[in-house]
Amino acid sequence: MPNKYDSSLQSQNPISQAQNAVKTARNAVSQAMSHPSDQSIEQAEQSLQHAERAVEQAGLSLNQQPVELAEAMLEEQQDRLNSLLASEQWENREE
Repeated sequence: MPNKYDSSLQSQNPISQAQNAVKTARNAVSQAMSHPSDQSIEQAEQSLQHAERAVEQAGLSLNQQPVELAEAMLEEQQDRLNSLLASEQWENREE
């Protein structure tokens, strides 16, 4: 059974940090999609930028499979936010 110290070390590794940042970005994008506002869009964009940096940092790892998964998940969230920004709902709201 892993002790507290082991799980603390695991949470500090770049791959875990990237995965957590992508999950946070997914939540921010979901929030922006369900309640579009300037603030929620900006938070989602900032969260995606943070996740991008974390995934880039994790890319230095020797274990590329989880990095590639995080990259794919990040791209999916970027696409979701872009589709919201391109949607009629958002365009009409800004007029």
